[in-house]
Amino acid sequence: MVQSLDVLQETPSQTAGPYVHIGLIQAHAGMENYYDEELGQSPIEEGALGEVIEITGSVYDGTGWALRDALIESWQPDAQGKFSKQDGADPKVHGYCRFAADAETGEFTLRTVKPGRVGSRYGVMQAPHISLWIVARGINVGLQTRIYFDDENNAGDPLLSRIEQTPRVQTLIAKKTGEGKYRFDIRLQGDGETVFLDI
Repeated sequence: MVQSLDVLQETPSQTAGPYVHIGLIQAHAGMENYYDEELGQSPIEEGALGEVIEITGSVYDGTGWALRDALIESWQPDAQGKFSKQDGADPKVHGYCRFAADAETGEFTLRTVKPGRVGSRYGVMQAPHISLWIVARGINVGLQTRIYFDDENNAGDPLLSRIEQTPRVQTLIAKKTGEGKYRFDIRLQGDGETVFLDI
């Protein structure tokens, strides 16, 4: 559903790069010790409950080139499906992380706990997933997507079940590559284009 814009006008957008890291991840931009602690370095602390996993991947443009200046933010619940500060949530899981693609290879890594199922406002359980926000040079508006897992039961997830072109659901599924390891690539356009969300 498209929101009516007759009351508030949308602020014009501009590309986020190539300087986005200077403002958001100073150490990645070569500005070591700029702050005592960078925001969102890890979504978990040592001792977090649940299965610790590692997700690697790259953000590819329409030509198949891995973007080496991509910056990603992730948000997720803990292993029980509870978000930070909810009653009973794991205090060792903050759920928020900010990370960047490697400047040489374009590959990113997210180390976290595998999230649990989350309820929706309609009482339907959402399959375990991690929400992502992606920015890079040439992306005028940050892109929203999700990571689901191929070793989970994703049937009935309210978001996945709304994707009419069912083969495209696979663009949101991380593939298990080893014990606690997954691969999730993001394709901005072309064959295998990732499903992006209008949030």
